[in-house]
Amino acid sequence: MAGPGDDPAERRRLVIRLLIADDQAAARDGLRLLLSCEPDIEVIGAAADGAELVALARFRRPDVVLTDIRMPGMDGIGAIRRLRELEPEPAVVAVTTFDLDDYLFGALQAGAVGFVLKNSAPELFVEAVRLADAGQGLIDPQVTRRLVTRFARVSPRRVPPDLPPLTPREVEVLGGLARGLANAEIAREFGIAAGTVKVHVERILAKFGVATRVQAVIRAYKYGLVTWDD
Repeated sequence: MAGPGDDPAERRRLVIRLLIADDQAAARDGLRLLLSCEPDIEVIGAAADGAELVALARFRRPDVVLTDIRMPGMDGIGAIRRLRELEPEPAVVAVTTFDLDDYLFGALQAGAVGFVLKNSAPELFVEAVRLADAGQGLIDPQVTRRLVTRFARVSPRRVPPDLPPLTPREVEVLGGLARGLANAEIAREFGIAAGTVKVHVERILAKFGVATRVQAVIRAYKYGLVTWDD
């Protein structure tokens, strides 16, 4: 007879099943050690390149993947595209460095929901994994600024006439996203429930026709809906 926690669906509710990918053994070991110490995260495998990551993901079915972008053979971007074919599809957090703008944008287009700098504080990696599993995603504000500067060109363009208008509250929430705030932080700032913020975020993504928060932020800057002064 199966005991408590033997049901895979129940186990996923109790812990976040995480796969790690980095071509440097020291980085893999460091991330495994850091994240395995968290009671709600289980590191179920570590890969040295994108091909190994995809193979492991097909077999282990992770909830979240934390992957370096630049790796030999199949890089992180190629792996993210392949991971999106899985059912259920894992949430992917890309590990980035400032000198890889093209890789950053490629990971964004491929479907990464979070970006963490390699020199980030350890707690940011933990938070990024948890938020990705919750469907929120975490983007380091410095990464957002670099992406917007590089790809949205900061100077606003005219809002497309067919873009559904945002409500005043959605504009406020969008401003919070642009500052890299998580749903709970936006909720505290505006005195609303975190669940309400999640609904607003989902509506913003739907109106913009994008899949991730950072894509919505880039469009917000591009259309002049938020500015650096905000």
